[in-house]
Amino acid sequence: MKISAFSPILVLLSLGLTASAYGHAAAPGWNALHQQADLLYRQGKYTRATEVAKQALQVAEQTLGPDHPDVATSLNSLALLYSAQEQYAQAEPLYQRALAIDEKAQGPDHPDVAASLNNLAQLYHAQGRYALAEPLHKRALAILEKVFGPDHPNVAISLNNLALLYHAQQQYAQAEPLYRRVLAISQKAFGPEHPNVALGLNNLAGLYRDQGKYPNAEPLFRRALAISEKAFGPDHPNVATGLENLAQLYRDIGHASKAVPLEKRAAEIRALRR
Repeated sequence: MKISAFSPILVLLSLGLTASAYGHAAAPGWNALHQQADLLYRQGKYTRATEVAKQALQVAEQTLGPDHPDVATSLNSLALLYSAQEQYAQAEPLYQRALAIDEKAQGPDHPDVAASLNNLAQLYHAQGRYALAEPLHKRALAILEKVFGPDHPNVAISLNNLALLYHAQQQYAQAEPLYRRVLAISQKAFGPEHPNVALGLNNLAGLYRDQGKYPNAEPLFRRALAISEKAFGPDHPNVATGLENLAQLYRDIGHASKAVPLEKRAAEIRALRR
């Protein structure tokens, strides 16, 4: 599950931890509804996805009881849809209930608990309730490091989201080592040209840009753009984002002549997707 944090040009991407069902049977028909809701969410059809997610939750509750892990998964999915529509008041109690179910069913140190903690923390982040988000992110990180070890991609997800929280509060000294660790884990786990590496480069570059450390930011933005072009092709939205980020950097340092062709190409890519 994912929620992304955006600034006007720079895209600071958060990564999602998805709660999953470990070793338990799904309710009849639940999995199909759950997958349908997920597909509709990915297509941006939030209203229809919400209806299907509610059906999945009802099936799980009626078939398996109110405290089953599949119910927690459905609660997380429905809450995600509300969050995507900025309906935070509807989402919060669902995330809280999912967390309580996971803690009871799986124990306090299970990856599903970390996923639910992450989801609730990202909700608070989106609302600017940073003091509530931080301890949840830290607890999720501690669980994942304990379960998977310090160099696992799931740990990188948690580190990245905690770094985003510090970044949003301009706590740059706290964010930088986390972003660096995310980048190191991603390069080790996936290789130097994976999209997750581009994400790590983009976020670290954004941190430098926000501090006015433009010489540090430029090579990272350029490398992130090159990775995205190679991974997705020249006309992908991720490439447009990379172009826009680099163009904004050039405008910030007064090099409009370098920014214009990048902005033009990004606009052409965006037009292709309309």
